[in-house]
Amino acid sequence: MTRPDTITLKGVTAIGYHGVFDHEKRDGQPFITDVVLHLDIAAAAATDDLSKTADYGAVAEAIVALVTGDPHDLIETLSTRIAEKLLADFPVLDAVEVTVHKPKAPIQVPFGDVAITVFRSRSAAGEAVPA
Repeated sequence: MTRPDTITLKGVTAIGYHGVFDHEKRDGQPFITDVVLHLDIAAAAATDDLSKTADYGAVAEAIVALVTGDPHDLIETLSTRIAEKLLADFPVLDAVEVTVHKPKAPIQVPFGDVAITVFRSRSAAGEAVPA
C-alpha cells in the first residue's frame, strides 16, 4: 500500500547513450531524471536515523549509474530499469515514480521536452509490479 510520505529528487542529469539511432549511441546526450519515492518516513523522523529512510544521495548515484551504463533503444526501458533498481536496492520504498527526460531527442519540429514516467510498486509478495 502506498503511504502518503514522499521524497522527491529532481533534475538528476547524466550523459547517456540511449536511442534508436546510431548517432545517439555513439555521441550521447543528456538525460534528466526525476523520482518520487513513496515510503513511510515515521521511523526515520522519530529516530533521526538515515538507515530508516531512502538515502537520496545513494538514489542519485544509482540513477546516474543506469543512465551512463548499458544503452537502451527506448527511454521507456531506461525508466523501467531505474524504477526496478530503486525498489530492489531500497527496501524501505513502497513505490517509485520515475520520469526520464530526453530534452535533445532527435525530433524534427520545435519541442520543449520528451519525458516518460513510470510508476512501480511492491506487490504483497515484495516484487516490483506496475501500479
